[in-house]
Amino acid sequence: MIDIKITKTTCPKAKPDESELGFGKIFTDHMFIMEYDAGKGWHDARIVPFANFSIHPSSTVLHYGEEIFEGLKAYRIADGSVQLFRPIENVRRMNSSADRLCLPAIEEEDALKAITAFVKVEQDWVPHSEGASLYIRPFMFGNDPHLGVHTVQSAVFSIIASPSGSYYEEGLNPVKILIEDQDVRAVRGGTGYIKCGGNYAASTRAGHRAEQKGYSQVLWLDGVERKYIEEVGAMNVMFKINGEVITPALTGSILPGITRKSCIEVLKSKGYKVTERLISVDELKDAMANGSLEEAWGCGTAAVVSPIGMFMYKDVEYPVCGQRIGETTQMLYDTLTGIQYGKIKDPFGWTVKI
Repeated sequence: MIDIKITKTTCPKAKPDESELGFGKIFTDHMFIMEYDAGKGWHDARIVPFANFSIHPSSTVLHYGEEIFEGLKAYRIADGSVQLFRPIENVRRMNSSADRLCLPAIEEEDALKAITAFVKVEQDWVPHSEGASLYIRPFMFGNDPHLGVHTVQSAVFSIIASPSGSYYEEGLNPVKILIEDQDVRAVRGGTGYIKCGGNYAASTRAGHRAEQKGYSQVLWLDGVERKYIEEVGAMNVMFKINGEVITPALTGSILPGITRKSCIEVLKSKGYKVTERLISVDELKDAMANGSLEEAWGCGTAAVVSPIGMFMYKDVEYPVCGQRIGETTQMLYDTLTGIQYGKIKDPFGWTVKI
């Protein structure tokens, strides 16, 4: 297992006003860094004062997008202690991403130790206010100092963190979604199932168009037939149709979301019928038109669940659940956040104390 050297900052920052946190704007005092070199492996694991990186202008990440990342949170629970939610799932998904982009994997024990050690150092930055958390961003990038597309020989693994406010400062309000029929976010055989920066960069144009029309995000269709539903914005998506919860199957172009996985396990534990399969936009349109679509929601780390109150498809708007949050969506939000913040018992063994 890696040995982590810790160097504390001599100039700690003042903690921010928790009512003005926002998301991803404020960063903690320290960062974790570890380097990889072919033939040597991962080395020099350390927690050091937060600072800028210095990389060569020809660095692999700048020219060929050799970069992956994860996102998870640390939560302050009632007794004042801090816990994580399913961090091993983030570690495993990051290694899957690394494999796809030919970046070096990290031993699961080492990656988990890096995350927990870093959060322990920064635990005073975990907010105390309702709904707030410490967002943790592990990431890795290729750092070969020469041009040419090839398997990465040098890489950097780092972790930074940002105290973040409640995602729902104004309540858990349903959002309006535009069904996208021009751009696509991924194709099978590509990188849709991993977390790499290129996936998100390629999604911004459609998202921007949706925002200009008054919609929060887009519902993505598959990249081959342009008919099967994949994700909503940067989240997985679920539909409740005639009492059955349906979510797009993981066919290789959809991110295997940890919140998605958690939602499925919670739903099954409560007796819901859950089906992972292909669902076409025409099937969704028919369900919206005949009223059999009872609820729809996105799910991901940042929002946990995000209720959908309306879809727009080919210039026609379809309200969902009276544009209110449905009982299943509310149950999932209450259950998952209850476990994350230690308000209810964790029957699944998902939480990890720091």
